[in-house]
Amino acid sequence: MLRFVVRRLLQVVPTLLLLSILVFAWLRNLPGGPAVALLGDRATPERVAQLNALYGLDDPLPVQYGKFLGRAASGDFGTSSITGEPVLAEIARALPATLELSIAALAIAVALGIPLGYLAAVNRGRSLDVSTVIGTLVGVAVPVFFLGYVLKAVFAVELGWFPPSGRQTVGLDATNVTGFAVLDGVLTREWDASLDALSHLVLPAVALATIPLAVIVRITRASVLDVLDSDFVRTANSKGLTPATVRGRHVLRNALLPVSTVIGLQVGLLLAGAVLTERVFVWGGLGTLLADAITLRDYPRLQAILLLGALIYIVVNLLVDISYAVIDPRVRL
Repeated sequence: MLRFVVRRLLQVVPTLLLLSILVFAWLRNLPGGPAVALLGDRATPERVAQLNALYGLDDPLPVQYGKFLGRAASGDFGTSSITGEPVLAEIARALPATLELSIAALAIAVALGIPLGYLAAVNRGRSLDVSTVIGTLVGVAVPVFFLGYVLKAVFAVELGWFPPSGRQTVGLDATNVTGFAVLDGVLTREWDASLDALSHLVLPAVALATIPLAVIVRITRASVLDVLDSDFVRTANSKGLTPATVRGRHVLRNALLPVSTVIGLQVGLLLAGAVLTERVFVWGGLGTLLADAITLRDYPRLQAILLLGALIYIVVNLLVDISYAVIDPRVRL
């Protein structure tokens, strides 16, 4: 098991290097370039030339990349052209908000998706199966931002059950420990702050979880149906094992392999969907930083966020690979 994990870890480094090269080259080839983005309306040819010389932007791309890699290795991703703050400090403040939202959405998708997919499969052709399939089609088809506005209109404006935006009520005296608002309230025993943060989290988490939930349900259903028709399941049934034993030990465990892959892939979808969800619910996480960076062409911020997203995606897929080895010992070979 240890050798399997080490092999996967060794693959992370070249993958990150390749992604950093692609992101670096792509940003340097965008119209205008970093100098124009930094200067804005003051971007005269003379000032652009001065700025390029000052920051080495007129050096060959391999030289620029080498300098960038050296600074990134020390944690220096430059300063934001919007706020003038170090990009890493901005990301450190915004990252907990996006992680809290994404973790909550993924928890909803997994907690509901696997049982629903399993129940739909074992009740193949019945009303539960048909309604589940129709529901997943609707879930995939509805855009995240549209669903977010609908949830706000119904449950925040009309019914008043949940707050319409933000992470916590303005003016609430809450202690910030980790940046995760719900967790901070638990750690400091400020239960009112934790409940307030949880009430703000519900609507954006449900909106963001809809598409991953639909995908997990469909993949779980298809995987369980495939395993139910396998020879080893028929053999287990013929031995007189109880249905609960067959389905729990043989069916569900083998069906979870493709589901694990899909859960890992959904992380990228959650990070992309968080941009729209955070804009709708004024969440103030990485999605907001990324949207502002794209709109205002903040190259240092955009570069750092894209690389961070790639790193998170790689780490999650590494965890998925490890879960493969735990679920199915044959994968370790």
